[in-house]
Amino acid sequence: MDEEYDVIVLGTGLTECILSGIMSVNGKKVLHMDRNPYYGGESSSITPLEELYKRFQLLEGPPESMGRGRDWNVDLIPKFLMANGQLVKMLLYTEVTRYLDFKVVEGSFVYKGGKIYKVPSTETEALASNLMGMFENDPKTFEGVDPQTTSMRDVYRKFDLGQDVIDFTGHALALYRTDDYLDQPCLETVNRIKLYSESLARYGKSPYLYPLYGLGELPQGFARLSAIYGGTYMLNKPVDDIIMENGKVVGVKSEGEVARCKQLICDPSYIPDRVRKAGQVIRIICILSHPIKNTNDANSCQIIIPQNQVNRKSDIYVCMISYAHNVAAQGKYIAIASTTVETTDPEKEVEPALELLEPIDDGCESQVFCSCSYDATTHFETTCNDIKDIYKRMAGTAFDFENMKRKQNDVFGEAEQ
Repeated sequence: MDEEYDVIVLGTGLTECILSGIMSVNGKKVLHMDRNPYYGGESSSITPLEELYKRFQLLEGPPESMGRGRDWNVDLIPKFLMANGQLVKMLLYTEVTRYLDFKVVEGSFVYKGGKIYKVPSTETEALASNLMGMFENDPKTFEGVDPQTTSMRDVYRKFDLGQDVIDFTGHALALYRTDDYLDQPCLETVNRIKLYSESLARYGKSPYLYPLYGLGELPQGFARLSAIYGGTYMLNKPVDDIIMENGKVVGVKSEGEVARCKQLICDPSYIPDRVRKAGQVIRIICILSHPIKNTNDANSCQIIIPQNQVNRKSDIYVCMISYAHNVAAQGKYIAIASTTVETTDPEKEVEPALELLEPIDDGCESQVFCSCSYDATTHFETTCNDIKDIYKRMAGTAFDFENMKRKQNDVFGEAEQ
């Protein structure tokens, strides 16, 4: 450990592991440490089930009806991948897909007036509105709308859409968490809906994918990529101090040794004095022995409860996966509800609160780059935006997926190519 590195990474959350993989592919000498004995940091998958009970101080442990503890992999922060989204692109470019298996999530649902409705997944199911013409991204169909200046509120007004359709479009298709987007130029919303429809077009049932054995597989795949390119990994390694000289990071001290570095990437828990609290997210993990009602007995689904439907500012998300994904015992389901906390009584909103931390230092001076905590959304697009932002600040150039491409002569961690 007592040597010089280009980049030291603290924490093995997905953001940190992807950046460590990219930096290694780009020829940087990387040291990656985590104080925990497992991969994934805040976003790990907990196994066996006994470990999850311990983590939440449920001393009696899981009942026998839960089956074998080792059949469980419970995500602490539930998210799905958009089939045509940035994370899938990152997996394909780095060829980390060869270490993972995915299943298509069976359905996406939206809550309206106390009932659950399926989000359309075919053209015949889709909205019979000329609004959909806009999402072809063909200027001829824009009918006088300027994507750079016309607000989404004005677009809805122009196409004379009712509140239910607005809620559905903004929250179930564009996946906004709040209604703040209504007064922004409509281009971002159009692009988000395009992403949704392109993701849907890939597999048909829903736009989402989920990895077998849980989300904890994702950071491990990128860690493997980093290791193939010479990255050094140390789990269960305490971090005693981050060493700064003249306001700039120069190394990390652990168990009496100092590893020197030019740049540092870490999650917020490693630099509590350099982050500010941006909000709280609360999540409840529910273990079920039956599928969710009115979802056609889906083995996996997402349910979005738009904020207008429940008089809130932020949407509530429900993310459900099951034994079909090798994350639960046979016949069992895991549903996780999450939302942004808005009151002094978060249990009423959803339950156990988790802090959402946001970096306050952009790292250009100190060369310390901190990732964002994971938000309430059930997809990875915001996480990928954070990865691209950190990369740009570290490398000084815009993130380019081409930089993620593996070199022709690398070995894939396998004996034979």
